[in-house]
Amino acid sequence: MSLNSLPVATLGTPRIGSKRELKFALESYWSGKTSQADLLQTAAELRAINWARQKARGVDIIPSNDFSLYDHVLDTSLMVGAIPAGYGEAADLDTYFAMARGAQTAQVCGHGHVHHHGLGVPAQEMTKWFDTNYHYLVPEFTSDQTFRLSAFKPLDEFLEAKSLGYHTRPVLVGPVTFLRLGKSPTADFNPLSLIDRLIPVYADILTRLCEAGADWVQIDEPVLALDHDAATAQALQTTYAALAEAVPDLKILVAGYFGGLDDNLDLALSLPIAGLHLDLIRAPEQLSAVLARAPAEWVLSLGVIDGRNIWRADLDSILDRLEPVVSRGHLQLAPSCSLLHVPIDLDLEDRLDLDVKSWLAFSLQKMEELKTLSNGLTRGRHTVHAELVAATSATEARKYSRKVHNDKVRTRLSAITPQASRRGSPVSDRAKVQRDRFRLPAFPTTTIGSFPQTAAVRQARSAYAKGDLTAAQYDTFLKAETERAIRWQEEIGLDVLVHGEFERNDMVQYFGEQLSGFAFTRHAWVQSYGSRCVRPPVLFGDVARAEPMTVAWWRYAQSLTDKPVKGMLTGPVTILNWSFVRDDLPRATVCRQIALAIRDEVASLEAAGARMIQIDEAALREGLPLRRRDWDSYLDWAVEAFRLTASGVTDATQIHTHMCYSEFNDILDAITAMDADVISIETSRSKMELLDAFAARSYPAEIGPGVYDIHAPRVPEVSEMVHLLALARQRLDDGQIWINPDCGLKTRGWAEVRPALVNMVAAAKKLRGRFDCV
Repeated sequence: MSLNSLPVATLGTPRIGSKRELKFALESYWSGKTSQADLLQTAAELRAINWARQKARGVDIIPSNDFSLYDHVLDTSLMVGAIPAGYGEAADLDTYFAMARGAQTAQVCGHGHVHHHGLGVPAQEMTKWFDTNYHYLVPEFTSDQTFRLSAFKPLDEFLEAKSLGYHTRPVLVGPVTFLRLGKSPTADFNPLSLIDRLIPVYADILTRLCEAGADWVQIDEPVLALDHDAATAQALQTTYAALAEAVPDLKILVAGYFGGLDDNLDLALSLPIAGLHLDLIRAPEQLSAVLARAPAEWVLSLGVIDGRNIWRADLDSILDRLEPVVSRGHLQLAPSCSLLHVPIDLDLEDRLDLDVKSWLAFSLQKMEELKTLSNGLTRGRHTVHAELVAATSATEARKYSRKVHNDKVRTRLSAITPQASRRGSPVSDRAKVQRDRFRLPAFPTTTIGSFPQTAAVRQARSAYAKGDLTAAQYDTFLKAETERAIRWQEEIGLDVLVHGEFERNDMVQYFGEQLSGFAFTRHAWVQSYGSRCVRPPVLFGDVARAEPMTVAWWRYAQSLTDKPVKGMLTGPVTILNWSFVRDDLPRATVCRQIALAIRDEVASLEAAGARMIQIDEAALREGLPLRRRDWDSYLDWAVEAFRLTASGVTDATQIHTHMCYSEFNDILDAITAMDADVISIETSRSKMELLDAFAARSYPAEIGPGVYDIHAPRVPEVSEMVHLLALARQRLDDGQIWINPDCGLKTRGWAEVRPALVNMVAAAKKLRGRFDCV
């Protein structure tokens, strides 16, 4: 390769569409309003738009098979026939969505046909994709697992792109990553032992791609960013040796991302492949070692633009780093990882503060940055002078902006002492005080916080934003919704109530809009899972609270009932991890700023009379570094930030927290150190297996293990919840157990929520009666 050719590549792009077309097409199909053909047509249109956008912005190496109707790991499960019993035999859309969302006794497909799935099946377990906020469906394997090529999506989409004039580089989830991220019902069974059975399926699809005209394929193996593991290393060596032999005419680029190769460097360099992708945002220091040791004929894909965050790149600095090495040849410029994790187009943001907007780059702008770098390296900086000046000016303006810096916040932070993050008494002493205060029945019932954001709620919010509803009219509407929710909770017999959060657009955005240092977008959506999209706030400056944010709504809800109503807050670590965070301060410092602001809100709620305050840390574990050597540092400041929010209250005030899908075994000490009085966690999909860690370590506080999965539309029976609670009782003391759903109910409909919560209360009553615990 000469300096006249420095290709720009992308590893993957957002799937949802600039106006969330995929979300609306999926939900329309699931509700039976549109057909399967309609859904597939929308998907094809989105793929065509994605390919055209990349081509228009100078991307030379365009991916295919980076699109998914729900999740790329689930796509892989279907492709290789890893379909657990109960979901159906055929690798079709009905099976696909049953695995993703669960299924009732019967499911009607887009053609109007009824498909039966036994007595109904729950969705597959879902968890976070490495340390991102994207969720994947966890593959399930058994010791007698067989694999077969059951779906041809990578081939079909390669040919689809080819028919439109695009020669693409197909993307596949690597077989080793696929197995490593899976689970087995047998505790001592390692799914990696299945690699010899899986390799022929990958060889089959790669052979078909090669025969169809593909010359390169990108195989994603982000397990290379994890700590070195002998079984994983052996599986990688076995896999790529076999694939090189099976498909010698197809060039394989292995993509490692979300971190550096570190102790996996020798392993990666030993693989019989043709190219390697490097994440030079998370691990810029690895470039020199790889350049020195990689085979000269290898293509090196340099991930020099951040695929995880939205800040404009310092292009001059990147050129300074790359100019000395570009003469090596066989280089490509790329984002650090798939652009799945960033919004699509900054140009759509027509109401964003102009200064803040000038500091940002979304997916399409990142492609343009890559093209600028390519041109600068091959044709000289003078050819991209205007682009470099604009980037440097934005970087400098941000560095010194008064919108970013607040001396009062920094002064307060420097004055915080260790005592500020300590409760007055141990959790066991607090529990006695709180039991005397609340006098709740055994196995108390509650929910996580939010209730359905119905069409009426969304329409009222939109009308208020447009000025079609006055503030007084909107307030009246919200009060009516809140009162209706309180009365209904009393009616069905819940023990601890919530106000429903009808006034909140999002659990992070709602708070960020009332804090300094945050900016908000209108169209910067990113996919969380399936049709679920979020708009992360842009955390660009120092954070402070000007006045109470939640007290008025809590006070109104509590005035309607004698039962306790929880004050509902989002914790500092979750606000941090679910935002696009400034990169000019350490994340620990930013988190402590947020913690002080939320601490002020906790104090205001307690002063107003709140007896229970829930501080959700749904995203605490997802911020955990991939390398164990970095865990302690993160957990120390994350736990300290949570405690800083919660430790200003008296012993009689009960602090709750909630965590989403996570593996807790390896961070249980940190969760215990958070020193919450009650923790609620998602456990229904894992059939209470996540409680094993709490039981093994004799977790001292109370726990609400989720008894039904709110991410699926099915309504679980009372017997199902009773069974899950029986499993919980095998692991926890009766006095520890609360009963609640897995997560908040915002995204569900009342038609599902009402019967599910009625069944949940009935399950609690049955449990109390069965064990004579009342």
